[in-house]
Amino acid sequence: MTVIDPDTQAANWVAEDEDDGAEEMPLSLRLSIADTLTLGNATCGFMAVYFTTTGILIPHLSGDESGMARNSAATAVILMLCAAVFDLFDGLVARKLRSSPMGAELDNLSDLISFGLAPAYFVLVYGMVASDAHERVAAVGAIVVLLAVVLRLARFSCVTVKDGTFQGMPSPFGALTVVSIVLLELPFEATLLAVVGTAWLMVSRVEYPKPRGVLAVAVLCWIVAAMGMLAAWAFDAPGGQVLLQMGCALQIVMAATIPLFATARRVNTFRDNRRESREARAAQLP
Repeated sequence: MTVIDPDTQAANWVAEDEDDGAEEMPLSLRLSIADTLTLGNATCGFMAVYFTTTGILIPHLSGDESGMARNSAATAVILMLCAAVFDLFDGLVARKLRSSPMGAELDNLSDLISFGLAPAYFVLVYGMVASDAHERVAAVGAIVVLLAVVLRLARFSCVTVKDGTFQGMPSPFGALTVVSIVLLELPFEATLLAVVGTAWLMVSRVEYPKPRGVLAVAVLCWIVAAMGMLAAWAFDAPGGQVLLQMGCALQIVMAATIPLFATARRVNTFRDNRRESREARAAQLP
C-alpha cells in the first residue's frame, strides 16, 4: 500500500497551480516592444488633448492673451505627429519581432485617442476660440471626425483588403489633415467643409498605399519636417508663419490628390481588364 504525505500532496497542488498561472500569464499580461510603442501612441494623443485644453481653451475662457495659444497649439499637433511616428513603428516592429495577442486591440484603442479624439477636440476648441467660428456647428464637425475614425477602425478590424493598401484614408493621415485645415485659418465655412470632406475620405473605399519601405521613410521625413515647421511657427521664427502655411497646404494637397491617383489607377486597371477580356474572346473565335 502506497502512503501519500499530505504535506507533499498539497505542495504538488500549489506547484501545479503556479505552473498553470505561468502558462496563462503571457496571453494576458506580457507586453511586446510593439505594444509599448502603441502605448506611447496613446500617451501622445492624451497629452495633445491636455495641451489643447490648458494652453488654448482655458486661456481663452479666462481672457489671458499671453501668447500661450500658439505654443500650445504647436505642441498639441507635434504630439499628434509623435503619435503617428509611434503608430508607424509599432507595425514595423510587430512584423519584424512579435506582437502580443492584444496588440491589434491596443492599436485600435490608441488610434482612437490620438487620431480620433485629439483632432476632433482640436476642431471643437477651434470653434470656441476662433472669431468667425460657430461653436455648435464646429461641435457637429468634431463629432463627424470622431465618428469617422470610430467607423474606420471598426471596419479595419473586420474587413480584409488586398495586401499593401488601406481602404479609406488612414486615420493618422486624416488626423494630420484635419489639424492642418484648422491651422491654415481659412474662412469658417471652408474649414468646416474641408474637415467633413476629410472625415468622408476616412470612411470611403478609396485605396491608400501602406507606408512600407521607401514610402515609410518618406512619411517619417515628412513628419520630421512638419515638426520643424511647427516649431518655427511656435517660436515666431522669421518666415515661420509662411512655413506653417506651406506645410499645411501641402498636407491638404496630398490628401486631395492621392484619391485622384487611386481613382485613375482603378480606371486604368478596369480598362486593361476589359481590353484583355475582349482580346481573349477574339482569340477564341474561329
